[in-house]
Amino acid sequence: MPWLVALALLVVPIVEIFVIIQIGQVIGGWPTVGLLLVESALGAWIIKREGRRAWNALQSALQTGKMPGRELSDAALVLVGGTLLLTPGFVTDIFGFFFVLPFTRPLARRGMHAFLGRRVATQFGGANLGGFIPGAGPAQPPRQSQDDVVQGEVIDPDQK
Repeated sequence: MPWLVALALLVVPIVEIFVIIQIGQVIGGWPTVGLLLVESALGAWIIKREGRRAWNALQSALQTGKMPGRELSDAALVLVGGTLLLTPGFVTDIFGFFFVLPFTRPLARRGMHAFLGRRVATQFGGANLGGFIPGAGPAQPPRQSQDDVVQGEVIDPDQK
């Protein structure tokens, strides 16, 4: 996994520069800079609005005693999306808007839960941790069967 982060830190800026140059060649330099500024301003406004909404939902869930799984997921997605939106570039803005906008965030949340579910299951040897991963569904009770019989022999060291 660390190699994936290192690769992303190398590849993403190169892709961003390439895309900015390509768009600049099509619409011109100053319009490209203007478009980047407008995207950043729009992103900052959306982050402020959605961040406040996620924070209020989290506080409400905690005050009612409800487990805030969905609210924590939304807050994490708004945080990551906000970071991507404030990073200059078109590609990171696309992903940032996907994480932050209220009508695309449920898709991102499902993807995040699936990724984390696989990751946690891999880390814990395939254990059923559904009750601990928000949105992963209820944990299944342990299987209790009377049919399990283990054949064996009892050896008592005192008897000879």
